[in-house]
Amino acid sequence: MRPDLARIRQRLRTACVEAGVAADDRGRLVLAVTLLAEPALTAGETVDVATAASDRRLAVTVRLDHAVSQGSRDALPLLPERGDGDTLTWHLAGGGPPAPADPDDDRATREEMLALVARADTLAHEQRNLKHELAETNSGVLAMYVELEQRDEQLRRAHSAIFRELEDALRPRPPVVPGLELAVHYSPTDQDSPAGGDLYDWFVLPDGQVHVTLVDAVGHGVTSTRHALTVTHAIRTLALEGHPFRDLIAHASHTLAAIEPGLMATVLLARLDPATGRTRFANGGHPEPVVVTPSEPARLLPAPVPGRGVGFPDPGSRELVEVVLAEGDTVLLYTDGLVESRKDVDEGQSRLLALADRLRTRPTTDLPRELVTRMHDVVLHSDDTVVLALRRTPPH
Repeated sequence: MRPDLARIRQRLRTACVEAGVAADDRGRLVLAVTLLAEPALTAGETVDVATAASDRRLAVTVRLDHAVSQGSRDALPLLPERGDGDTLTWHLAGGGPPAPADPDDDRATREEMLALVARADTLAHEQRNLKHELAETNSGVLAMYVELEQRDEQLRRAHSAIFRELEDALRPRPPVVPGLELAVHYSPTDQDSPAGGDLYDWFVLPDGQVHVTLVDAVGHGVTSTRHALTVTHAIRTLALEGHPFRDLIAHASHTLAAIEPGLMATVLLARLDPATGRTRFANGGHPEPVVVTPSEPARLLPAPVPGRGVGFPDPGSRELVEVVLAEGDTVLLYTDGLVESRKDVDEGQSRLLALADRLRTRPTTDLPRELVTRMHDVVLHSDDTVVLALRRTPPH
């Protein structure tokens, strides 16, 4: 993220926290200003942000080098005051208890996104209750009910757009690593669902190795998303602190036991050295990864002794699995939704291996989506699905 954009986001968050603005309103404000400021800064324009708090309200003014039409204003997740011009103004209610602003942009973004998801979930629940009450009234309210249905459809579409923004914020983009191509595809159970329990994380360690975490939290909806985020954050922290790769799953489980006693999740970890191709896997109850080479049949990489996930009895990876990837070799990591669509895991894994063979020459960026599309041609059991592809390439 550009340093000037990061400063703008931090300034907005600090002003909101000091004024007591709710986390969900803060998240919509930060996202709205980001959508305006990022392209402007990229184009070399100036973005001026001013904040003023008084009488339990916060005023935020953003001035750009170009005019913003009313149509563009209406498309923002938090609507500013009406009008055309290069200046946009928001007024937000404050008065809540102030709290320290998290200086980490990723953690602050996730906190705001989860607050927005919780708010949307509450609004949807209230909307369902209201519709039920109206349905029980006499026929004289029928016209109002029809109008409510139309507005509900508009609200659903608006929420769907916001949820896609939330998904983008919760699911990090692949890191840029010489000698390695990475790609991902996420397919939710319900296209209108705000989130799920299938999440991933990938980052480059100080020694140049790439760490990948894939989590499938038990349950659905906002709670499973929070649990999956908690696990990915815990493992990232432990990995960056230098804890042994073999112990990360068990250590994360023991650490989170007191914080989230109901949390249960399968976990698959990968640690890849782009320079040598040496790749290690730690598996805590997760589907086995698949290795695809240019000339040999695709194969599963089962652990010699199956491990258990976070929140399960005796958690951790019993044995590490190691493979050396040559240039052109690909590793596929996925959640169980990919192979359980026809309610037969063995049949699903056999189809996956056959498909991986046929698609071995596909570009890395297309491979995850193509696998999900073909594996889900018949869906008898619907579940969230994540597919990650890691392909070793000649260094540029």
